[in-house]
Amino acid sequence: MTKDKSIFIKNIYYMLSYAFTVLNQGSYEDVAAEEFENMHSLFAAILAKGIGRQLKQGLYREYLNQKEDISVVRGKIDLPGTIQNRLARKRVLTCEYDELSENNLLNQILKTTVMLLLRHTDVDQKYKSDLKKEMLFFSNVEIIDPTAIRWSAIRFQRNNNTYCMLISLCQLILEGMLLTTDDGEYRLASFVDEQRMNRLYEKFLLEYYAKECPQVTAAASQIRWALDDGVGTMLPVMQSDIMLTKGREILIIDAKYYTHTTQARYDVSTLHSANLYQIFTYVKNKDTDLGEKPHKVSGMLLYAATDEAIQPDNVYQMSGNKISVKTLDLNCDFSEISAQLNAIVDEHFGK
Repeated sequence: MTKDKSIFIKNIYYMLSYAFTVLNQGSYEDVAAEEFENMHSLFAAILAKGIGRQLKQGLYREYLNQKEDISVVRGKIDLPGTIQNRLARKRVLTCEYDELSENNLLNQILKTTVMLLLRHTDVDQKYKSDLKKEMLFFSNVEIIDPTAIRWSAIRFQRNNNTYCMLISLCQLILEGMLLTTDDGEYRLASFVDEQRMNRLYEKFLLEYYAKECPQVTAAASQIRWALDDGVGTMLPVMQSDIMLTKGREILIIDAKYYTHTTQARYDVSTLHSANLYQIFTYVKNKDTDLGEKPHKVSGMLLYAATDEAIQPDNVYQMSGNKISVKTLDLNCDFSEISAQLNAIVDEHFGK
């Protein structure tokens, strides 16, 4: 394995650390200090540590409805079931009752993800050992079909919000790395797909600027359409990835994580046209929204660098606004990544 790949995997951990601040707490220090051969081992290490912490606090339990045939009344009697028992000359009652159980969706997602990692050959044996020990406490928890999980329906509250990072990581693994074999079994692919990595990349950039660059305000703000008559029925929401603001100066950043940062046609490489149209639309509508008072709105497409020969690094002046296209090299020491991100703020807002 090359050093470059090791550095990249380490930076995935740093990206996760900004996206989920719980990873900056002391109990994850040994994970941060390790070198990982692959992302499966990195994810297994984080899950092993996180599940271990959760077990010390106690697994989340919730009331689940149960129905069973018993000899004494518990909860409420189910009459159709009880009548059937009487007709069959069974001296039992069918009862329905609520019982606190750890066999709920959050724990099922954890166990399902862990069992897939345990079957993967790339996961380091020491993390497998830790996860196997922890799964002893999940003996009453069922494994579920990972493709049937409705992630958008999951809600966190005060008594289960410690699961938030763990479930988000499970989603990254199950949605981004899951493949189906010919016989219908599930296995984990080698790398997280573009779509899920793009989400992590966006969240990392936003949280980095929010934490490390206090001279600007960082938010994922919506942008209003500049409508002549105010009627915007059926227009899509313009949701920026990152909007950096200092006074009346604004930089709108659109984060892009692609395997190929450019598109080729007739041996000519160009930027993805939809990306450029999108950032231009964001900038012009925000520019109009700020009205007549002096202001400055710029836009940037910030691509994650790939191993392609051509890496975009261009600045365009478009109808009075600056639109930049840059690449962020994630395959270097994190201090260099930090310097690249800080330089963007310095260039646009001054030191």
